[in-house]
Amino acid sequence: MQQKEIKMSLQIKNSRVIDPASGLDAVCDVFVADGKIAAIGTAPTGFQADETINANGWVLAPGLFDLSARLREPGFEYKATLESELQAAIKGGVTSLVCPPDTDPVLDEAGLVEMLKQRAKLQNKTHVYPLGALTVGLLGQNLTEMAALTQAGCVGFSQAEQAIVDTNILQRALQYAATFGYTVWLRPQDAFLGKTGVAHSGPLASRLGLSGVPVMAETIALHTLFELMRATGAKVHLCRISSAAGLELVRQAKKEGLALSCDVGVHHVHLTDTDIGYFDSNARLTPPLRSQRDRDAIWTALADGTIDAICSDHTPVDDDEKALPFAEASPGATGLELLLSLTVKWADDSRGQISLTQALAKITSAPAALVGLPCGRLQVGAKADLCLFDPQSRWTVTAQSLASQGKHTPFLHYELPAVVKATIVAGRLAYRAF
Repeated sequence: MQQKEIKMSLQIKNSRVIDPASGLDAVCDVFVADGKIAAIGTAPTGFQADETINANGWVLAPGLFDLSARLREPGFEYKATLESELQAAIKGGVTSLVCPPDTDPVLDEAGLVEMLKQRAKLQNKTHVYPLGALTVGLLGQNLTEMAALTQAGCVGFSQAEQAIVDTNILQRALQYAATFGYTVWLRPQDAFLGKTGVAHSGPLASRLGLSGVPVMAETIALHTLFELMRATGAKVHLCRISSAAGLELVRQAKKEGLALSCDVGVHHVHLTDTDIGYFDSNARLTPPLRSQRDRDAIWTALADGTIDAICSDHTPVDDDEKALPFAEASPGATGLELLLSLTVKWADDSRGQISLTQALAKITSAPAALVGLPCGRLQVGAKADLCLFDPQSRWTVTAQSLASQGKHTPFLHYELPAVVKATIVAGRLAYRAF
């Protein structure tokens, strides 16, 4: 049974209020009423707070918007459930998330999308925005009914990890999407190059005896996609770009004026292929962790706007699938609860080159704008989706500290900055840790 929505009035006092969209960065009070931001600074006339939170020393930011979080339902409940992953989302300050269509069954019919949205709504936690499958069953053969899927609530169309082999099909999909103004979400990957690879092609993979995924698997796919975009005028969002060469192609395509945006997985902001260590399956990811040069290029591209957003690439994997030799282990890592901390760490590690406001933009206002939703910002009258966190506190990543059913991450046992103190969703105090 759906929980009854409780409309409460909140006063959040003395917090450092950061709104990347407007550039606001000031210590002030924020007032919430009827699920919306009622005022910033001075209380509205006659305002009575049901609860007052003294947030001295804490940061109040828009709720995080995650562009890639697998919830594993339907079909993979042994890996994770909606309940566990949406709890992980609010514990991580994530108030909105986009989920890929690679469930079982695949999200290729309107009824399946409606069922997922309804089940997520019953959890009464985070806003969930599904991507519909671009082709039926993600098989790359027949296009889905994109209009019906959009009506059911899909915010775009994706192939998840399945490349379309037939470029005729991809061209038709882009033409269809362009006709109706839909956005196609694709991870650039050649269907054959590196198909069996498990690590970045390079000296490390050779020494470890691991099959490689070459950078050209990404760049060849990008060249093909950009040609089709020029021909069709389609709008494309690139998911989890991973290489310096790929980013340079994206930079050139944006300068050319193609309707293009892209994100990067938060793991790739910090880690390289050397973090595989002695075959640590927690570092088995898709796309693979690449070289130091690629990691440095990601930082540059984030700073200059080539990369629009950072996503958690949350992919919970069960213990049995990770307790295998590296090459046989399932790729993926939990990320919802680490997205804020790792983004703050990126700003900290930049030694002043990236401000906290600039970093937060990559996980709030920028991804919300990409999806075309009026969230990810703090303004009077907007829906009160908020994240309150302590930037000075630190926490240690352990299996016990994660609400997600997926306990596997390359950052296990790391100490990270920024502890979420409260997550407010549509004016409701959905999570608190004080």
